[in-house]
Amino acid sequence: MLINLISSTIIKESGVTFGTSGARGLVTQFTLNVCAAFSSAFVAAIKPHFTFKKVAIAIDNRPSSYAMAQACASVLKQLDIEVIYYGVVPTPALAYVAQEDAIPAIMVTGSHIPFDRNGLKFYRPDGEISKFDEEAILNAVVAFTDVSELPELTVNNKAAEDYIERYTSLFDTPWLTGKRIGIYEHSSAGRDLYCKIFEAFGAEVISLERSDQFVPIDTEAVSEEDTLKAINWSKGHNLDLVFSTDGDGDRPLVSDENGNWLRGDILGLLTSNALNIEALAVPVSCNTAIELCKRFPHVERTKIGSPYVIAEFAKLAEKYSSVAGFEANGGYLLGSDVELNGQSLKALPTRDAVLPVIMLLMAAQYTSISTLVKELPQRFTHSDRIQNFATEKSQALIVKGKAEPQELLKLIGIENIEVDTVDTTDGLRLTLANNEIIHLRPSGNAPELRCYAEADVFESAFRCVVNTLNKIQAL
Repeated sequence: MLINLISSTIIKESGVTFGTSGARGLVTQFTLNVCAAFSSAFVAAIKPHFTFKKVAIAIDNRPSSYAMAQACASVLKQLDIEVIYYGVVPTPALAYVAQEDAIPAIMVTGSHIPFDRNGLKFYRPDGEISKFDEEAILNAVVAFTDVSELPELTVNNKAAEDYIERYTSLFDTPWLTGKRIGIYEHSSAGRDLYCKIFEAFGAEVISLERSDQFVPIDTEAVSEEDTLKAINWSKGHNLDLVFSTDGDGDRPLVSDENGNWLRGDILGLLTSNALNIEALAVPVSCNTAIELCKRFPHVERTKIGSPYVIAEFAKLAEKYSSVAGFEANGGYLLGSDVELNGQSLKALPTRDAVLPVIMLLMAAQYTSISTLVKELPQRFTHSDRIQNFATEKSQALIVKGKAEPQELLKLIGIENIEVDTVDTTDGLRLTLANNEIIHLRPSGNAPELRCYAEADVFESAFRCVVNTLNKIQAL
């Protein structure tokens, strides 16, 4: 029987919410009608501002993603909107082709979170949706019919081809000849594209650990197992670099020539320097070496999440000719057109994993990656998380820390050190009198509490995170 459903009601009852990057929740929460409700509400929210008859859709390699895409396509058909399905491609590939065609897009992905969760990420014809758009989607009232028949989706290869061309067109010589690049493929949405890009540059590509099971790689909390893998691969295959990404290919994981993973914000710093970026927007959690290196005329600190970084671009573009941003997870957002190798590279204001690794390789043509890192101000960061930690508990801890930061320090086992400054831009970031930084923040995507630490010595940052999270878990 056909049932008329209302988008705002379905969304509210689902329990699915927007996090730092898209709507995220358990797969069991993303029923077919919930996917349809979000898709129809998205169209309604942006229709007053744009004219379009097509919507692009792509997915990651999660087991649940294809059916979710089918549900999105089904309701769009009800709305007389044509769907272009690009299959499994990285999120930035979908964003780029949609930007070039000036149409909206929906990416079905949960990024780095476990396979029992998933999500939807939305793009307007002019780029990522804003926090204002998120509210409009949640509150849109759209009637649609119960989604029961799911259409088969035929893959269009244009997004994959255009994404490869975006980067290979910048070079007319095999400038990576002699380089050996290992690609840790696992279940990354871009695993079939990356080898084509680097081979086009002349590099020898070694495929590493492709997986038929979804692997939730978090580029901000790299496991000890993956840390050892990269070192062993580097030695065993004589690699110049190991490259990987999270599930949807918008956050890079890149090693130096010794297999040591680079922190995402250090990679972003080196990328921005190689691109001669003038103004940066970066989340408050990023390493302070960004300012200490004095290579950028302006650095704007934001809340954590790509929408907040992107929101600063227009303002920065009024004063500076080249604008970009990056996050501690390594995702790089190009906020303005730039010239690279004598060619024009168009802005792509969404997280991208490929541009950073290309720029790192360019910067290391006449030196080593480890040397580039050592030349930066030596500030070291570490981060980790407590999974399955109730959001309410995280928030209560943050409230207590804001009211009594010194007492919070005692609670996590730090005594005889004064709090110098308190930053509440996003979560709670305490700079101590000894110049160390502790930052606690509930995840916006899952019931997790993240802890970031920064110090002049890596061991101090590492120890701070481990001790802090252990103390909190024991409370």
